[in-house]
Amino acid sequence: MFPLPVQKVDERGVRWFYTGDIGRFHLDGCLEIIDRKKDIVKLQHGEYVSLGKVEAALLGSPFVDNIMVHADPFHSYCVALVAVHHPKLEDWVSKHGIAYSDFSELCSKDETVKEVHASLVKEAKKARLEKFEIPAKIKVLSDPWTPETGLVTAALKLKRDIIRKTFQEDLAKLYA
Repeated sequence: MFPLPVQKVDERGVRWFYTGDIGRFHLDGCLEIIDRKKDIVKLQHGEYVSLGKVEAALLGSPFVDNIMVHADPFHSYCVALVAVHHPKLEDWVSKHGIAYSDFSELCSKDETVKEVHASLVKEAKKARLEKFEIPAKIKVLSDPWTPETGLVTAALKLKRDIIRKTFQEDLAKLYA
């Protein structure tokens, strides 16, 4: 069952429905839904970032198991939380001979963050994202996001508010 959209009648008596979708009308009168209002953030200098579009592009990185891009209207760049793909990162580590005691330590190493970020930038350029859409800073996370952790739904869609609250300190450090 879908939630009913909010209805409003304007001063001319025209009824409007507010669904949270962003659409575009074609010449033949058809309405095409192109995004969700809640997934678009206006940055400090007026650029609009579609979080879902950026995340979809960055999921092509071999190091990414899951990703959440975060944009703050008081900054001119976006950041990302990256739940890393363990096998790919371990392959990279074995090829480069990086020593670590546990996986969470590996994810916090500068070399790891630089390599994962470089792969994100490569995917972003391949998808022709604008510079302001490419995350300037990232946090590499060792734990996967599963429905059991409560960070994604059963359909593996991001629970943005919960992720934002869970990693509030990490996001604040990325913007510092």
